[in-house]
Amino acid sequence: MEADDLSTLSPENRERVNAMMAGVEEVVGIGHLVNCLNESTSHAGDGVLRAYVGFEPSGKAHIGWKIISQTLRNLLDNGVNVLIFMADWHAWVNDKFGGDMEKIQITGRYTEEVFRALLGKPEEGDGAGQLRFLYASELMDSGDYWARVLRCSKNMSLDRVRRTFSIMGRAEDSSDGDLSKFFYPAMQAADIFEMEIDIALGGMDQRKAHMYMRRVADRHGWVKATCVHTPILSGLKAAGARMESFDHKMSKSDPGGALLLHDDNATLRKKMRKAFLDPTSPDSPVYELVESILLPELGTLTITPKPEYGEPSTWSDLAALKAAVEAGEVHPIDLKFGVADALSETLAPLAAHFAEKPELLEAVNEITNS
Repeated sequence: MEADDLSTLSPENRERVNAMMAGVEEVVGIGHLVNCLNESTSHAGDGVLRAYVGFEPSGKAHIGWKIISQTLRNLLDNGVNVLIFMADWHAWVNDKFGGDMEKIQITGRYTEEVFRALLGKPEEGDGAGQLRFLYASELMDSGDYWARVLRCSKNMSLDRVRRTFSIMGRAEDSSDGDLSKFFYPAMQAADIFEMEIDIALGGMDQRKAHMYMRRVADRHGWVKATCVHTPILSGLKAAGARMESFDHKMSKSDPGGALLLHDDNATLRKKMRKAFLDPTSPDSPVYELVESILLPELGTLTITPKPEYGEPSTWSDLAALKAAVEAGEVHPIDLKFGVADALSETLAPLAAHFAEKPELLEAVNEITNS
């Protein structure tokens, strides 16, 4: 975070910003948010701060969504209106479900319910501290939107657009035969401007899209939203070193390397058993789960070995836990199972939520398994 920009804030607003951004990886352009708080205004001019995060409805959710939801909860708790944007046409452009819009929108409705559960069913509406949902297909009904897309495309070279393709999970040379994919970054930028967003949220893998948006804003003199980036979880089989390419990131396309939000305890334990963890290395997807999900949400992690192998231990400091694993005081398999059990605990409210809406999860299961 750009600390110098916070110096103009009142102590109350400084504390508010720090609470909003707890646990994020990076904040770019904090000045817009600072100005809004100092002037009691917002992009829309009404004083209601608006944050957004976009999702392509494309299947079942994985555990990384909990990291996003923690930041969304922080924003809600600090009076920010949170918009979860269902990028259905973006998913169509990106060939999700073979471009079947009905399947995409079923998955969108499922995604709505996932976030209602993860966020504790907050009040919904357009006001401060409320949650709302919007589909790209609704936003795109406006002719003004498409004029904005063209403006966001103007004077952007094909090479520059190619460099953003990682936001779609694609290589730079993957889409020369499909012109629609070259409009994707301009669409994502236009979304932010059209919805008068103050805080654009995404994982670190969305950074290129947000920088594209800021470049467009500079060219046209438009408001630049503050960009907030959360950590990316490594796949369970990865060594955990965080790289710019994000080739290591957790993806539901690798069933054995991703933890899904609907995995039961037995499944979580089975997957975690195979997770990479070298006791001599500080990098592991196991540690990332502890750092980015369990300690922020639970405060502590309890590890319970079989009685013949020792007593339970409780940890609130990741560095101390890593040292104990390296010293042989905590066995890697006990740590992995402790993480699985703790994740299962945090997912219980989601399981209960979908137990009341089984038809929606069943529909997504049918789509994703077909």
